[in-house]
Amino acid sequence: MFAISLKQDQYATYILSDQEAHSRIEVVPERGGIITQWRIQGQNLLYLDAERFADPKLSIRGGIPILFPICGNLPDNHYTYNGEEYALKQHGFARDLPWEVRDRETNDCAKITLSLESNEKTLAVYPFEFQLTFTYKLKGNTLTLEQRYTNQSEETMPFSTGLHPYFWSADKSQLDFEIPASQLQDQRTKEQRPFEGTFLDLTQDEIDVAFKPVTRDRASLIDRRRNLKIELHYSSDYSTLVFWTLKGKEYVCLEPWSAPRNALNSGENLITLEPGESCETLVELRVSYL
Repeated sequence: MFAISLKQDQYATYILSDQEAHSRIEVVPERGGIITQWRIQGQNLLYLDAERFADPKLSIRGGIPILFPICGNLPDNHYTYNGEEYALKQHGFARDLPWEVRDRETNDCAKITLSLESNEKTLAVYPFEFQLTFTYKLKGNTLTLEQRYTNQSEETMPFSTGLHPYFWSADKSQLDFEIPASQLQDQRTKEQRPFEGTFLDLTQDEIDVAFKPVTRDRASLIDRRRNLKIELHYSSDYSTLVFWTLKGKEYVCLEPWSAPRNALNSGENLITLEPGESCETLVELRVSYL
C-alpha cells in the first residue's frame, strides 16, 4: 500500500506513494529538503519552475520550500544580535542547503525524515548551533510535515520558521479562500487594513500580503475548476499567513509563518529556545473533493 522509491535525476529524488489512494510526493534532500511534487489521482497540486530548480545558483520557485531562521526579508538583508551585525538573505538558508536522510518507513504511511545541522556557512550568518529534523508523512489525501528544532548552542536561540507552498492553478478566477484573520498588511506598501473575508483582486500584477494574527488553526484554498479543496492545518506557533502570487504565473502561495518579516530585529513572535531545548511544530495539508 505504501512505498518509497529512489530515482536519480539531476538530484537524488525520493518518491513516497500511497498506492491505494493514488497519491505521491517527491522529495529532494540535496536541494533544501524540498517537496517538489504532490500528485493525487494524477492531478498536480504543486507548481514547480523546472528551470530555476535545475540551477543551484537560483532560489526555487515551486514545491514547498522551507523557511528558516527567518521568514521574508530583513531591511537591507541585515539584523543585529548582541551588538554584532549579520547579513541574512530572504527566507534564510534552510531552503538552499543539502539535508540528510535519517529514516524511511512504510508501515502505516509513507514517511521520510530529513535533518539539517549548523555548519561554518550557517554560523557566519546566524551565530547559533542547531539541528532541524523534518518528517514528511503521506497517507491518503493528507500530507503531514512534522518539524523539530533543537538549540545546540550555549545561549538562547531566536528564530522564525515557515513553509512556502506553491499551489498550482491554471485559472485563478476559479479560486476561493478561507483566511482566518481580520487584518492584513500589504508587504510592499506596508499599508494595513481590515480584512472582512472578501479576497483580493487576483488580476493584479503582484499580490503580497500578510494576514496576522490568525484567529484559528486552519485555512483553505478552493479550486472550483478542479472541484477540490486544500486545507492547511497548523500548530499554534504559526501566527501569520502570507499570500503571494504574480500575474501570468500558474501558482498562488498560502504560507504559514511563525513570525512576520523582520522578526529577528523586532522580536515580534520570535520562537526562542534555551540551550539544549527543542520545540516541535506541525503543518498538515488535506485535500478533499467537492
